[in-house]
Amino acid sequence: MQIDLQTLWYLTVGTLLVSASLLLWERQAHPGRAGVLGVLASALFAFILGCVLAMNRAYFPVALGMGAINLLMMLGYLLVLNAIAGLDGNRYLWSSVAALSFIAIAWGIAGTHFPAAFWNYVSSIPIAVTCSLTAWILLRSRTVQRLRSRPIAVSISAVHGLFYFGRAFIAPVLVERYGQDIITIVAKATMYEAVLYSVAMPMSFLMIIREEEKLHLLRMSQTDQLTGLANRHAFFEQALRMLQERHGDPVSLLAFDLDHFKAINDRHGHPTGDKVLQLFAEAAREEAGPGALVARLGGEEFAALLPRCNHSQALSRGSAIASRFAEAAARAEGLETHATVSIGLATPDCHDLAEMLASADGALYRAKALGRNRIETARPSELLQYPSANPLHHQLRVVATGVS
Repeated sequence: MQIDLQTLWYLTVGTLLVSASLLLWERQAHPGRAGVLGVLASALFAFILGCVLAMNRAYFPVALGMGAINLLMMLGYLLVLNAIAGLDGNRYLWSSVAALSFIAIAWGIAGTHFPAAFWNYVSSIPIAVTCSLTAWILLRSRTVQRLRSRPIAVSISAVHGLFYFGRAFIAPVLVERYGQDIITIVAKATMYEAVLYSVAMPMSFLMIIREEEKLHLLRMSQTDQLTGLANRHAFFEQALRMLQERHGDPVSLLAFDLDHFKAINDRHGHPTGDKVLQLFAEAAREEAGPGALVARLGGEEFAALLPRCNHSQALSRGSAIASRFAEAAARAEGLETHATVSIGLATPDCHDLAEMLASADGALYRAKALGRNRIETARPSELLQYPSANPLHHQLRVVATGVS
């Protein structure tokens, strides 16, 4: 079935209107991204205006109509670039204004003398460059880097840019070799590709927004809101994966319990207790070492899984965490309390998560029994000696049942 150019223009305008409406509708569901969604919707409206003007360019002087259409299309592509950059909080406002000004001047000087060459070939170059930059920004974006939709979004902009590079540099060669009929074929191919782009580009952007929000909600569900550390659920999920991927490397586990925490809450109030928890979380994050998984298991109980860390290194890191925490609590303005931590280190011969947690818990109990504010390494006999001395130990037995 043959479709004439006018029908393709109508089809492009229709798909752009639908895509722009969807973007504006999605702004309500994603208030944090309402700005970039609005910018992208504005880009599609610029494309729509350009298409409507192109459909009626016979009513305008040749150079003026073609130049205005090209400027509107370029405005749309520059807004797409700014929407993508906005995902990382960046803007290219003045660069976009400069680019549009340069194109307007080029049309005013050379476009009036060579309108056909500008319309068919030269005008494609800034579009190709802008789309290539958009693909590059997407490729380097911190926000998009870990999203599954990233390759799709990058490919859409990259392929669109390659198409316009081909129109700028390959189409003239084909016209010279096969005659002017190639221009009509290129025009139809451009409109077919425009229809695909007007659907695929906005949809890929929506995929990014939705996937980003999904990952944000997942992170929130796995994060302790007060300390910013992983919560209990995230700890067990990530720790099991880390142990499965250890490949024979040593892995150590530290269990922490803040000393006299209930007394701190009772004497100084819960805001002070919250501050103590936050100070410990910060100390643990800083001193646990690269790749460590630090989590708040509940209340004043914490754990740290240390990959590629042997027994002596774990002792050193545990001591560093305790020292940094005590110093931070002593220096904290308005804290007015002395805060320390007891630490249990799992025995070096533990092989799975449940065994490591139970071993570290036994050492932690002994550290508290010996006067607190110290780090102790578990002995195998302690797993039987203190079967239910601590609420954490009871929870660990449930975990062991679940994973066996």
